[in-house]
Amino acid sequence: MTTRRLQLEELYNIPRVCKRCGGVLVFKGVGEYRCEDCGELDYDDYGKVRLYIEEHRGATAAQIEAAIGVSQRSIRQMLKDGRLEVTKDSRTFLKCEICGKAIRSGQYCPECEVTVHRNLEAEQREQIKKNIHGAGMGQKGEEGQRRFRREER
Repeated sequence: MTTRRLQLEELYNIPRVCKRCGGVLVFKGVGEYRCEDCGELDYDDYGKVRLYIEEHRGATAAQIEAAIGVSQRSIRQMLKDGRLEVTKDSRTFLKCEICGKAIRSGQYCPECEVTVHRNLEAEQREQIKKNIHGAGMGQKGEEGQRRFRREER
């Protein structure tokens, strides 16, 4: 398993075993899991938060934590991951990690996100150039010469 997947399992408390019968839970989407044996539904933290927000529109992270037990830290991470969004009429917003502009979801405002992606692409292009150059491309040598020679016996 990848490190990111393990972090998500730990952060979102992903259920694996049915509480009713002990069967295997299968992911069905948007935080919902169904038991293969008895059909019982269970939810990870994202699913619980999503269902709570649907019923209690505009609830704060503190209210959600008090009602369903999902930590505010997990809720903030869901906002940063772009899985949840602050409502338009909210007085509270997230801030862009680069410029500090108010945002509703994610880590960056649209302008800074474009800049971040362009920088990542530039870094990847540079890395590819280094890898190609390091693999023997661009080396000067004599034309038509063999690279390896068999030793005479």
